[in-house]
Amino acid sequence: MSLQNSLSHEELEMFRDMAKKFLAKEIEPNHPQWEKQNFLPRDMWNTLGEAGMLCVDLPVEYGGSGVDFRFSQLILAEIARLGFVGLSGSVAIHSDIVAQYIFNIGNEQQKQFWLPQMATGEVVTAIAMTEPGAGSDLQGMRSTAIKEGDEYILNGSKTFITNGVNADMVIVCAKTDPKAGGKGISLFLVDANLPGFTKGKHLEKIGQHAGDTAELFFENVSVPASSLLGEEGKGFKYLMQELPRERVSIATSSVAAAEGALDWTIEYVKERKAFGQNISQFQNTRFKLAEVKTDIEINKAYVEKCVEKYMAKEMTVTEAAMVKLAATQMQCRVVDECLQLFGGYGYMAEYPIARAYVDARVQTIYAGTSEIMKEVISRDLLGR
Repeated sequence: MSLQNSLSHEELEMFRDMAKKFLAKEIEPNHPQWEKQNFLPRDMWNTLGEAGMLCVDLPVEYGGSGVDFRFSQLILAEIARLGFVGLSGSVAIHSDIVAQYIFNIGNEQQKQFWLPQMATGEVVTAIAMTEPGAGSDLQGMRSTAIKEGDEYILNGSKTFITNGVNADMVIVCAKTDPKAGGKGISLFLVDANLPGFTKGKHLEKIGQHAGDTAELFFENVSVPASSLLGEEGKGFKYLMQELPRERVSIATSSVAAAEGALDWTIEYVKERKAFGQNISQFQNTRFKLAEVKTDIEINKAYVEKCVEKYMAKEMTVTEAAMVKLAATQMQCRVVDECLQLFGGYGYMAEYPIARAYVDARVQTIYAGTSEIMKEVISRDLLGR
């Protein structure tokens, strides 16, 4: 290992220790109440920003810490390891998705205006792609943004939007040319305070209760032309360009969440007794734990490889689909096996493994379902 890599690793572990202490003090004691309230409080974002936990791999001039992609992934992993997958997803959308769209595609004025406020938590962000009738079919979206003079008139609706209730600004995907299919999609930085922009109620989910998820509605919203992100008609291209980071980030949280579930299970089986002995002494228990650990480590190695490839700008859309497919399905398998070892107690909401079970299920759905991931992979193998 070179001196540079050694120092980088040391810095990474120091950052991990800082993140763990922050989460233990500010998030862990409050998360159960957020779950009961079925909502993520707005001031939590300011707390995260003050602690330097948002947008860390942005350059310093835009409010970030100037560190590399691994540091951003570390934050998501440590949140997910505690079982707070919904919060991990909310932070990922803000820091790893929206911030990167603006940094990679936005003009200097947009970067200077939005990014520093995002890093402090003063501005919370979301990205609005999914529509009620289109699901994963982004080219089938019906929302429109028709140009009139120096403005675009935005109409339509979006659903399942992470951070939708708390969002101060939303990247909205809409068709500027409704007849052009995917080539007619453009992206806009839409201020949530604009007239005609309304937020639906917080959507109730089977899991990730503390996660902020909402419907958004746009009725003749006048969006300044200066809010166009990138070039008109290139929105679908931008979405495909940025999806790999989102999918790697989900894979990172999936592996960490699975590790957390395994840790709880090991602790439980060592303490729980049945038929006069700890259930950790049963062969079935030991073998199941061995299988789970192996499943996690194989996926962890692939995720780490993909993180390195992303940092080297070598990550392909297909590889991102494979790592997302593999890691999220592994998470669901692992949490299911761990819950089984808890027996009836695993079905009780007071146990974190129960929350982990319902929280994991959506990982194979958002940012592209497992079926879409398989389609992406197979197209690369076989051609369209």
